[in-house]
Amino acid sequence: MTKRVVDTLGAFLGLVVCTPLFVVLALLIKMDSRGPVLFRQVRVGRGFRPFCLYKFRTMAPDASKKGGELTIGEDPRVTRIGRFLRQLKLDELPQLFNVLIGDMSLVGPRPEVAYYVEKFKEDYHDVLTVRPGLTDLASLKYIDEQGMLGKVEKPEDEYTNTILPEKIRLAKLYIEHASLAFDLAVIAQTLLQLLGLRSVILKVTDRDNHDEVAFLEGSAIFHFITKYRRPIIITLDLALIMMAYYLAFWLRFDGHIPEDASQLLLKTLPGLLVIRGIAFMIFRLNEGLWRYISIWDLKKITGGVLAGTIVFYGLVKWGFGLTGYPRSIFIIDSILLIGFLCGIRLAVRIFRERKILRKTKRVLIIGAGDAGENIVREMQSHSTSSYTPIGFVDDDVSKVSKRIHGIKVLGTRQDLSRILHTHKPEEVLVALPGTNSAVLRDITAVLAPFNVRIKTLPNLGDILEGKVTISQIRDLAIEDLLQRPPVGLDPQPVRNLIDGKRVLVTGAGGSIGSELCRQIVALAPKALILYERHENSLYAISGELTDQGNSGVVHEVLGDITDVPRLHETFKTYRPEIIFHAAAHKHVPLMEANPGEAFKNNILGTRLVAEAAAHFGAEHFVLISTDKAVNPSSVMGATKRVAELVVQAMASQSQTRFLTVRFGNVLGSNGSVVPRFQKQIKAGGPVTVTHPEVRRYFMLIPEAVILVLQAAALGEQGAIYVLEMGGQIKLVDLARNLIRLSGHVPEKNIPIQFIGLRPGEKLEEELVGECEQAVPSSIDKILRIQSAQSLDPAFLNNILSKLEDVQILGHSPSVIELLQQLVPTFHRPEILEMAAMSEEYQIH
Repeated sequence: MTKRVVDTLGAFLGLVVCTPLFVVLALLIKMDSRGPVLFRQVRVGRGFRPFCLYKFRTMAPDASKKGGELTIGEDPRVTRIGRFLRQLKLDELPQLFNVLIGDMSLVGPRPEVAYYVEKFKEDYHDVLTVRPGLTDLASLKYIDEQGMLGKVEKPEDEYTNTILPEKIRLAKLYIEHASLAFDLAVIAQTLLQLLGLRSVILKVTDRDNHDEVAFLEGSAIFHFITKYRRPIIITLDLALIMMAYYLAFWLRFDGHIPEDASQLLLKTLPGLLVIRGIAFMIFRLNEGLWRYISIWDLKKITGGVLAGTIVFYGLVKWGFGLTGYPRSIFIIDSILLIGFLCGIRLAVRIFRERKILRKTKRVLIIGAGDAGENIVREMQSHSTSSYTPIGFVDDDVSKVSKRIHGIKVLGTRQDLSRILHTHKPEEVLVALPGTNSAVLRDITAVLAPFNVRIKTLPNLGDILEGKVTISQIRDLAIEDLLQRPPVGLDPQPVRNLIDGKRVLVTGAGGSIGSELCRQIVALAPKALILYERHENSLYAISGELTDQGNSGVVHEVLGDITDVPRLHETFKTYRPEIIFHAAAHKHVPLMEANPGEAFKNNILGTRLVAEAAAHFGAEHFVLISTDKAVNPSSVMGATKRVAELVVQAMASQSQTRFLTVRFGNVLGSNGSVVPRFQKQIKAGGPVTVTHPEVRRYFMLIPEAVILVLQAAALGEQGAIYVLEMGGQIKLVDLARNLIRLSGHVPEKNIPIQFIGLRPGEKLEEELVGECEQAVPSSIDKILRIQSAQSLDPAFLNNILSKLEDVQILGHSPSVIELLQQLVPTFHRPEILEMAAMSEEYQIH
């Protein structure tokens, strides 16, 4: 609607201003050659509707009998005045009438004859969804089309095979970027080119087969407007003065201005322009910023117009002595001019407040269902939206080519690659709430070659209930691409476990520990004791929980799990009934270099907390373990396996229920591979992966905590539980997906570098050891580990005592050797070689 209003006003103003020029050009054409002034030709318009296009005649009257449709080089059919008109494109000016009556637009794909439209009919189905225009991107590129065709051997073939397909491509590009701002940029750039000026307001570039259109915001047009704002405003005001004055006569005489009235108009117009120009300067109408127009500005406009009208009345009556001048003209002219001046300023303010003159992101929406429909309506109804929807993609074939809120369904997911090549969106929004991760991975894979960011929505229920706004559109996260659906939680058994109980969480500031605290505090415990040795982490989780109104429940304890007095003081003070032991050293390479610290924290710390739980009569103790404890190849994994053995040994001699929960990597945890990859991507790469075939199990942090809580509520004494985790994910695939989700192309924009396996790393992790068997448990998707071997508690205690001795002495090779005695599946041949090469050390 806005475009049509601008077209109508622009065409009308252009016809009024250019009327004297039309008269001069008509005389020159008649003087140069016999024949009509205007050339008429049938062209194909919007919706394939034919219309009669008007141009000034630039060829001999019998030109159609002497050649084809194309004008080539120094075509002898072109007249002398015709060459001049063609050079400045003045022959196109009569098409302002086509614009006025609705056949054309000021800016749009140039109209073609039916012959060429039929040749590219499929493409024109897209092109002719808009009105043809006086100028467009193709007009800028082929401003000297006649000269270009004159340089080739076969002009018709060149036009059909090269130029016209490029025109169609640029027409589609225009349609994708269509806006008032874009139209103004095209018009301005056309005028600059015709005047031979080198200023660039609009530029189309092809970067890696991706067209980019730079215009308006941040480019030369804003600089140009800012620099010449005052002359531009004065010019527009003078044009509006002339248009209002002409319309006043036209309305006064019912559309038929008599000859004597026309003479009055022409005689008085210069004086009117001078008087109103001075009045506008006195009232400072050319100094205000239109985007901030207010009632005060409207009052100034009214005052300036009325003051000018009074002075002009005196000039007409006493200066010119025109007694027959119609008095109603003064009133009509004043009303029209006030309306025009206020209207154009208000329009600019409205356009600024809406997104017509603001850079928006072109977004393709996957999913033309309820979610897609709702979000498009949101985008179109919110003036502050930074998104412009350009189309839908939906697997329902019956929706293809249909429109939702004016936005076309461009195809199915099978057409995604073609659609992205053709329409070049900046972002892709997946509006498929509740879809499975396999579909999201497929979409991500298809989008891999394109520099687009992938977005998604919250759940469908929130959208339909009106709880979702555009601001909640988020980047598609790696968690969304998880290989299996998350585990559900039956809340009642867990609530029965936690409700009214005193719960202690060690490592409460870590990734798993903090999520445990979040979920536990929601289950109404009597007290939640946060045990953490890092003050910043403890402060963060404590503040988060107390800000939610849990200050009477949450208790912070700054302490180390190997500090026995501090540990016992905590147990004596708070008497925890349930302990979740999440404190541990988890970084494989660091523990390889510091095996003594791994033993101290992961084994000794676990034993001390477990003994305190048993001594002070806790009901439950849950150890958080890892898949790296299975057939370990690292010190960290071996120490976690020994921690499992310690917990199982405690279960055999205590009333406290001891159990272990074992799972794989958690996405987004502190120090995990995902944040490291994201940091490398942000820095521009390379993303470092240890090996092309390295694989890991992954799960969400909330999912891991759900498993822990389920096991705590339903687990058996001494049990080890694992999650059915599906398949392992290649880290290189994870890296590629993270690069794609960041809007880059893997290997092209962000390189991937393989650096080799680090000490202690395996190509693949395991959930079940050599002497273990996984059997179904009473909890859905959770397995219980049964071991065919048992460890003598006396032997365990003996080795642990020796480990304490060598740890105190700081002899790392002996720590490795003792760990292997406890965990026969711990294979570290390179470490053993180092031990053999070291000095002999006698263990007593």
